[in-house]
Amino acid sequence: MHIIRTTIIFVSALLPGLCCRAAGADDKAMETDKELIVVAHRGGAALGPENSLGCIAKGIEAGAKWIEVDVHLSADGEIVVCHDTSVDRTTDGSGYISETGYTQLRRLRLKDGDGKLTDEHLPTLDEVLDLIEGKAGLLLEIKHSRHSRPGIEQACVDCIRRHGASDRVVIQSFDDEVLEEVHRLAPEIRLEKLLFFAATGLGFEFDGGFSSFDFGKYDYIASFNVYYLAATRSFVEKAHAHGKEVKVWTLDKYDADLVELVDGVITNDPRLFISTPRTWNI
Repeated sequence: MHIIRTTIIFVSALLPGLCCRAAGADDKAMETDKELIVVAHRGGAALGPENSLGCIAKGIEAGAKWIEVDVHLSADGEIVVCHDTSVDRTTDGSGYISETGYTQLRRLRLKDGDGKLTDEHLPTLDEVLDLIEGKAGLLLEIKHSRHSRPGIEQACVDCIRRHGASDRVVIQSFDDEVLEEVHRLAPEIRLEKLLFFAATGLGFEFDGGFSSFDFGKYDYIASFNVYYLAATRSFVEKAHAHGKEVKVWTLDKYDADLVELVDGVITNDPRLFISTPRTWNI
């Protein structure tokens, strides 16, 4: 949260009018027949314990055609679905996932949004892929940190291929090294770049750190997934001109101008953007 607040302050100072994303917001909305891509963030965290199987099931039932989850490797190499590198915030346990075996992690109970314990456990990527098969696609976020175990890219690629899911799993990351490694290992898997923002006119981006930016650098990327306040009309139009989609994160209120501008939304509450939920036997 500190990074996000700092970024908002920086971007707001650097790019006047940032919050007026769609220039001419009072103009009549563009007419389009596009279908908005709705991604249930952390399974649809407004619907249940984040990144849990129950939450993912509710995200699908709400109508989300895409589910987003985060993954880390346990000490014994299991791909564990959890946003944080540690289990302190989301479970009744403590410690880093990378330093704990999955048998021990499996015993932990997930907390709901109010901090109350539930009967949900930390799922594996295998369990998530089994659950969503035929019901939704998966947007898989891979992170690197000083508490990460090496080899997660290969582990994820192996798991995706084992499930025959290369055509229904998309990998996103803030980390260029993650994306480049997955592209090397599995060029058939679609990749999407996470950004806080890109100042295209000035040639730099912020994705947790500052670095140079140009569209050619990301010729293998299918979509830029940016913080919703940074989805300026200029950036979206430039991305589209380079054949890239733009999704925004994490949008938890309906914004007609923004929805009209971008290709997709990553949201904790997919119900805000879907009028007709779907029914599945989950």
